Amino acid sequence: MAKPAFDILRALAIASQALGFIVIITLETLLGDAARAWQGVTLALMVVVALGIALARLYRRNKRRKRQMAQQHDE
Repeated sequence: MAKPAFDILRALAIASQALGFIVIITLETLLGDAARAWQGVTLALMVVVALGIALARLYRRNKRRKRQMAQQHDE
């Protein structure tokens, strides 16, 4: 089975990381040293989103594997 040309989870991962880094740089520009705590919160949110996306990818892969195994078993 061919992989789809566009993977929505991969696009979401890239977009969320890019947005996080933009927010971190913007906070540094606007708030200076006072931005440190907010940058930490932003980084923590980036990690949480990345872990959520990784879990979603794992769930999809396992679901697809189970479906393929069931099809092979039926044949």
